[in-house]
Amino acid sequence: MAETPAALTLADVARAADVSEITVSRILRNVGPISETTRRRVLDAVDQTGYVRNQIAGTLASATSNLIGVVIPSLSNIVFADVLRGIDAGLEPSGFRPVVGITDYKADAEEKLVTSLLAWKPAAIIIVGFDHTDITRRRLKQSRIRVVELMDIDSEPIDLAVGMSHRAAGLATGRHLIGRGYRRFGYVGHDWTTDRRARLRWDGLVQALEEAGLELVDQRLHGGPSSTQAGREALATLLQGAKHPDVVVFSNDDMAVGGVFHCIAEGIVLKRDLALFGFNGLDVGQALPKPLSTVRSNRFRIGKIAVEQILLRPERNGTPETINTGFEIVPGETA
Repeated sequence: MAETPAALTLADVARAADVSEITVSRILRNVGPISETTRRRVLDAVDQTGYVRNQIAGTLASATSNLIGVVIPSLSNIVFADVLRGIDAGLEPSGFRPVVGITDYKADAEEKLVTSLLAWKPAAIIIVGFDHTDITRRRLKQSRIRVVELMDIDSEPIDLAVGMSHRAAGLATGRHLIGRGYRRFGYVGHDWTTDRRARLRWDGLVQALEEAGLELVDQRLHGGPSSTQAGREALATLLQGAKHPDVVVFSNDDMAVGGVFHCIAEGIVLKRDLALFGFNGLDVGQALPKPLSTVRSNRFRIGKIAVEQILLRPERNGTPETINTGFEIVPGETA
C-alpha cells in the first residue's frame, strides 16, 4: 500500500525557497515589506510543493472542520444538480455540511476554488472529473484528506473515483445502434476542450463503428458549452451537407432535445426519416412526444456513493480506488 504523504509545513516551503519560516509566514499573510523577488520565489515554492495555508489554525483545536468541499462545473446543468442532490442525501444524517464552488468549466477557477477550500481544512473534497491543473492536482494529493473525483473512471484517481466509463458508454451506444440496423452515423457535439467525458464517448462510438467496418459520415461540433439551441442549430447545419446520416448521436440530451425540435419544425419524422440518440437520460428527453433514445447515467447515485464512502472511511489509505456506478441504454422512440 502506498504511503500517504506527510503534511506540508511552512518549513518545507522555506527550504524550497531558501528563506526563513518567518519570511514565508509574512508573505502568506501579506504582512510587512518584502522584496518582489523574494515574494515571487516564495509563491513559486508554494505552488511547487502544493502547500496550503491552514485558515483555521489557532482558532479550532481539530485538524479538520466539518465541511465537505464540493467543486462542480455548473449549476445550470441539471446533471450536476442531480449529483448535488445525491451528495445532500448522503450528508443529511451526518454532522458534515457541503460548501459548493462553481468553476464554469475553467481549470484556473477550479485551482482557486480548491486552494481556498483546502485552506479551511475540509474533511474531504468532492470534485468533478480528472482534468485539473498541475497545481490543483499537487495540492489535492498533498492534502491527505479524502478526495473523490466524480462522473468518470477512465483515468487513475488521486484517491477515489466514483462514476462510469464514458468510453464504454460510447462503445455501447454504437453497438446498440448498429444492432438496430443503422449504418450511416452522424455526430453532433459541444466543445471537447471543456468536457473530456464527451470526447471519451465519441472515442467509444468511433471504436464501435470501426469494429463494424463503418465510420462517421459527418459531424458538427458547437464551439461552446452544450445547450438545446446549440443542438438544434448544429443538427440543422449537419443536415444541410451533402452526406445524409440515418442516425445522429448527440454528445448529451440537451443537444439531442434541440435536434428533436429541429426535426419537428422541419417535418422530419423521427426514427422513420432520421434517428436521434442522446446521453444522460434527463427527464426532459423522456417527456417528449417521442421519448428520447439515450444512455442513462446514475447521477444521484454517484453523489450519494461519494459521500457514503467518505463517511465509511474518513482516512485516505494511499491506494487509489474506483467505483463503477454503470449506465443503462434507454431504447426510447427516436432511434
